Amino acid sequence: MKKIHQANLDETFICSKVGFSGRLLQVNIDSVILPNGRETTRELIHHPGAVAIVPILDDGSIIFVKQYRYPVGTVMYEIPAGKPDPGEEPDVCAERELSEETGYSAKEWQRLTSIVTTPGFTDEVIHLYAARGLEKHDQHTDEDEFIDVVKLTPQQVREMVLEGDIFDSKTLSALCVLEMLK
Repeated sequence: MKKIHQANLDETFICSKVGFSGRLLQVNIDSVILPNGRETTRELIHHPGAVAIVPILDDGSIIFVKQYRYPVGTVMYEIPAGKPDPGEEPDVCAERELSEETGYSAKEWQRLTSIVTTPGFTDEVIHLYAARGLEKHDQHTDEDEFIDVVKLTPQQVREMVLEGDIFDSKTLSALCVLEMLK
């Protein structure tokens, strides 16, 4: 990810204290100096990052997962995704997550881009991939994951995006980049 610095916009880090630390994330309260010289605090959620994969079948259909997302209180259509194990590279994580969540493996991988999910309060970066040449195997979800695997045609995906039935940001970002690469 490219970082851009501009003196009249940059903030200068002073110090940080941990407000909360859990299994998935940590909340820090950072003290910073603003470009105008004033001091303030920033609440920052540290996240280990993630990968997300657009699995494309030979007929052009896309494999989605449906799962309940507790923070928003609804079942969502998403592309398969997950966070890396400690020290795991994004490419390896993508292969593992595709297999675990969908039961598919891929012969061809394409790195699409990386996105920052919500830069106003988190440093989470998601690496986006496309996977082709899919082969079906057994699904091996984590013990706390309950996932339905769904095959959608490109037309169904377009309709569901436009109707608001697919509204996950990483999914929309990956689909948009894929469309741009056509």
